Amino acid sequence: MDTIGDILRTERENRNLLLRQASALLEIDQAILSKIERNERKATKEQLNGFAKVYELDIETLLILWLGEKIYKNIENEDFPLKALKVAEEKVKYNKTKK
Repeated sequence: MDTIGDILRTERENRNLLLRQASALLEIDQAILSKIERNERKATKEQLNGFAKVYELDIETLLILWLGEKIYKNIENEDFPLKALKVAEEKVKYNKTKK
């Protein structure tokens, strides 16, 4: 499964943009962009908005993947991650019905 970093690197390369060119368009440091693409650093929500605009990507898809990666990172080494996800899903559903 591709990570956000993989997707962003592929999109940059598909547009024939050098790292320095993309970082200028995105208004972020070249070193930060490089780390995001190598999955050594996570993009912020604000940065994802920039990626979506510059690379013409669906922001909802990026945000879902971003959130999924955050959740995974928090539970990857836990004993019962799938059961915990089920509990979280039920809480989300319950809170949606209360609103």
